Amino acid sequence: MTSTPSSTATSTLAPIGESRPGAEWWRTAVIYQIYPRSFADASGDGIGDLPGITAHLDDLASLGVDAVWLSPFFTSPQKDAGYDVADYRDVDPLFGTLGDFDDMLEAAHARDIRVIIDLVPNHSSDKHVWFQQALAAGPGSPERGRYMFRDGTGENGELPPNNWESVFGGPAWTRIEPTSAEDPGQWYLHLFDSSQPDFDWNNPEVRAAFEKTLRFWLDRGVDGFRVDVAHGLIKADGLPDYTPPAEADSMGGAEPVPYWGQDGVHQVWREWHRVLDEYEGDRALCAEAWLPTVDETAKWVRSDEMHQAFNFPYAMSEWDAAQLRVVISESLRAFPAVGAPATWVLSNHDVIRHATRLAMPGHPQGHGVGPSTPGKPDPAVGLRRARAATALMLALPGSSYLYQGEELGLPEAMELPDDVRQDPTWFRTKGERYGRDGCRVPLPWTADQSAFGFSQTGESWLPQPAEWTALARDVQEDQPDSTLWLYRTLLATRRAHDLGAGSLEWLDGFGDDVIAFRNGDVTVIANVGTTPVALPKGTLLVESDAFAGRELPADTTVWIAAD
Repeated sequence: MTSTPSSTATSTLAPIGESRPGAEWWRTAVIYQIYPRSFADASGDGIGDLPGITAHLDDLASLGVDAVWLSPFFTSPQKDAGYDVADYRDVDPLFGTLGDFDDMLEAAHARDIRVIIDLVPNHSSDKHVWFQQALAAGPGSPERGRYMFRDGTGENGELPPNNWESVFGGPAWTRIEPTSAEDPGQWYLHLFDSSQPDFDWNNPEVRAAFEKTLRFWLDRGVDGFRVDVAHGLIKADGLPDYTPPAEADSMGGAEPVPYWGQDGVHQVWREWHRVLDEYEGDRALCAEAWLPTVDETAKWVRSDEMHQAFNFPYAMSEWDAAQLRVVISESLRAFPAVGAPATWVLSNHDVIRHATRLAMPGHPQGHGVGPSTPGKPDPAVGLRRARAATALMLALPGSSYLYQGEELGLPEAMELPDDVRQDPTWFRTKGERYGRDGCRVPLPWTADQSAFGFSQTGESWLPQPAEWTALARDVQEDQPDSTLWLYRTLLATRRAHDLGAGSLEWLDGFGDDVIAFRNGDVTVIANVGTTPVALPKGTLLVESDAFAGRELPADTTVWIAAD
């Protein structure tokens, strides 16, 4: 896992603030996910880049976020938008240079914004030097031992080692050409695309290489890592056959899966935790771990493992009061029980944007929606629910994640033409699943510029819907009732009342379709039903949508301070 950096200069930046056990920044932070290729393009090639991020840091500071998380910007063939990494210790020229990264990191820290970067340890690109060496070496070689190579089954090894399916559709095994007369042609495992071979994490050389990668970025000053597929890495002994249910989410379901959530993966995170402990400034690890329950997810954030884990049971909840109350209660029981904060998230680069998803439930994660999807949502209903859901989420104790563009109320781009799609899921399922392109369309910054100001040349790697003109950031700046201003108000009020560090007390008496609780001195009421609800006395601090009188309309959330 060697690297030839484009810049040898490093900058170990001073930590932001002081470290206090139990009051670390990541326990209450609002963290904004940047998907670099779709955030802002400074070079004009139609793909977002690091200088584009630097140019808009003031916009994020004015939004009020505490940190940013950057999806991968490492050297990559971009078969899976950078989640196929060829060099973990350098920047892909699409996004700039290591010097551009250092400039961005320094500029973010100057604005008291911490920076978390994505790491992808489950698999590499097939263009990684290690995999190229493995292809050239023979069966049983140390080079092949870094990956999951296995002999095939059948009379001549012509069948794959087991029946596992790729997350992106199709088989999870690809056979390579024989290297000699004695080599029948082994198979390698790729839980994702065939261009993304899985590492063998039982190999000490793999573990050592990733420790060097952690130190490379920590020495540059990053504040932590979001870890891709953190419930993967270790596979069940013997690689037993497994057939998932037809409608299961692609990253995990309600039953045990031999390639997700194996006990051995926890030792990996303990090793990473010890590395981060050597550095000042409360460096943090956040797990992307798709587990069936909150209690299962909490195992990833025990005191010597990850610091946070995405709360996907919450993210995938429908707009249903009973369901939300259960997952909120379970989260606030399970995560603190192991010394970790509860985390909350509604959208990211892998799921349907919640301004669409909450108005059209029932679509498994990773499958996506598109032009032929039945039951298309009412955009007004979706936006209203999204605003209400965000107001509910940001009032909860713990840490929250936002996905770029949700502060503009962006819906899923459902009408993308087939010929512009780039997600491997679309190709591997021969168009049966639309995949994730619809949540990755570049942001609209200015209404009257080409590509909505994403790129000054008018280039955009995915086309932006014409109706996003009304959602452009500069338009919303001048609208006090816009989603942008709602997010600013929510974040400022959350900070002023220290809601992230608070505690939740459920309130009864509002009906089955209402979620009501008190967090510190703020009462939060969300009407998830269809009938208006009478509000108690108090000053309205925030309304997800404006209304008259003291009855809370459907699909609306309020924060109330006692008089």
